[in-house]
Amino acid sequence: MLVQTDDPATEARALEYEAGAAFRSLARHAGPEPLVIAQLGQSLDGRIATPTGASKYINGTEALGHLHGLRARVDAVVVGVGTATADDPRLTTRHCPGPCPARVVIDPTGRLPRDLTMLSDGEGRVTVVTAPGRSVPPGCAHLTLEPDARGSIPPTRIVAALAARGLSRILVEGGAETLARFLDAGAVDELHLMVAPIVLGSGKTGLNLAPIQTLDQAMRPRVRTMRFGDGDMLCVCAMPAPAAR
Repeated sequence: MLVQTDDPATEARALEYEAGAAFRSLARHAGPEPLVIAQLGQSLDGRIATPTGASKYINGTEALGHLHGLRARVDAVVVGVGTATADDPRLTTRHCPGPCPARVVIDPTGRLPRDLTMLSDGEGRVTVVTAPGRSVPPGCAHLTLEPDARGSIPPTRIVAALAARGLSRILVEGGAETLARFLDAGAVDELHLMVAPIVLGSGKTGLNLAPIQTLDQAMRPRVRTMRFGDGDMLCVCAMPAPAAR
């Protein structure tokens, strides 16, 4: 995507957003092995919200269109129960053409509110992932998986269970803790990191992974960059396989 050239105008055009290039891995995926895409929007200094929690909208309208384009190309979009409760997201494709994906909420303890918009809007089925013995709102599909010793359901189990149900193209959309668990588990194939031309200076950070001791332990993805007309920059990061980390 990034073309090295002595012509600044040519180089600028090479950096511009191209939907075909941004969604290349999804277009090539034939299954049945799962493909997991994660996305995160943040400021230049790595913040996803102000100290008061304000986050709409750090990224611009073109970045929002890209996110909805991702949704239109996957089988399922995944969020944690904290994000579902705090943001009441619809997780639809209303800003672009294409079908709505299945919507999946990770809710180990069964605390998902019954009055969320996605539970009654008729825009796509909702699956709730819980530990055994927990209940889910009426009308939802129920996926029960054993949690680990900390009470969290391992991301690799979630991915395998969704793929077994025919949902092999998976978008992990939020929140930050859910995204971190998937990255730490080596369960993400590609990260779409959207960086807005804004500096918050304080507030919640987006990527809070397990601490490492040396730089040799750092993840080193292959990165392609693209930019939008309103200043946002998209980094499409092909994550290394867990064995290579």
